[in-house]
Amino acid sequence: MLLGSNADEGPTMQIFDITLPIFPGMLHWGRTPEVTVVESIDAGDASNVTRWLVGAHTGTHVDAPRHFVNGATPVDLLDLHTLIGPAAVLDLTSVPGQIGAADLERAGLGDARRVLMKTVNSTIALRAAEKPAAWVGLAPDAARLLVDRGVLLVGTDYLTIESPERTEGWESHHVLLENQVLILEGADLSGIEAGEYELVCLPAKFRDADGAFARTVLIRR
Repeated sequence: MLLGSNADEGPTMQIFDITLPIFPGMLHWGRTPEVTVVESIDAGDASNVTRWLVGAHTGTHVDAPRHFVNGATPVDLLDLHTLIGPAAVLDLTSVPGQIGAADLERAGLGDARRVLMKTVNSTIALRAAEKPAAWVGLAPDAARLLVDRGVLLVGTDYLTIESPERTEGWESHHVLLENQVLILEGADLSGIEAGEYELVCLPAKFRDADGAFARTVLIRR
C-alpha cells in the first residue's frame, strides 16, 4: 500500500506499507488472533479498550535467531542497523516451488545486504482464506548463498520462508538463523516493483522473545 509522500521530505519520496493487517480470521499459522472488548464507549465506558491474544509470528513478523537456536539473540536485542537500511526487492515471480541459489543470482542478488523476495505468494498464497498446501519457499542452497554473501536480512511474502516440503526439518531457517541472518516473513509485496528501496522494519520489543510482528515499510526517494 502506497502511503504517499511527505512535503517536508520532497515530492519524490514514496512510502510503501508492506505490513499485513492483523485481525481475527486472517490467514495464520497456528491460532488465529482473538480480540476481547474490555471497555466500550457504546456500553457507557469512558473509552474503547480491547485485549488481543496474538502470536509473536502473526502476519508480517521477524524471526530472531532465538526462534531456532536456544540462547541466541532474542527479538528485543536485534540490531536496528540490520532492520533499517538499503534493501533490494528481487522479482522471483517466475519461480515455482523452491527458490534456489541460481534463481537468486538470475534475479540480481549482487551485493545487497537486505533482500526481499517477491514471488507469486504475494498474489496467490498470501491471499488465500486458509493456509494452502503449496507456496514458494527458499531452498537450503539459496539460504547458504545468502549467508556466504553477507546478507543481514532476508524477507519473503508468505507466512514462512520454508518450503512446504521442508517444514519438519526447517533447514533454511537453521542455515539463516544459526548465522545471524534475520528473517522477515509475511511481507505484502503485491504492489512493489523490483528495485532498490530503504527498509524500515520495527518488530515489537518483546523481551527475550523468539520473534515479533513488525510494522514494515519500504521507502523510495
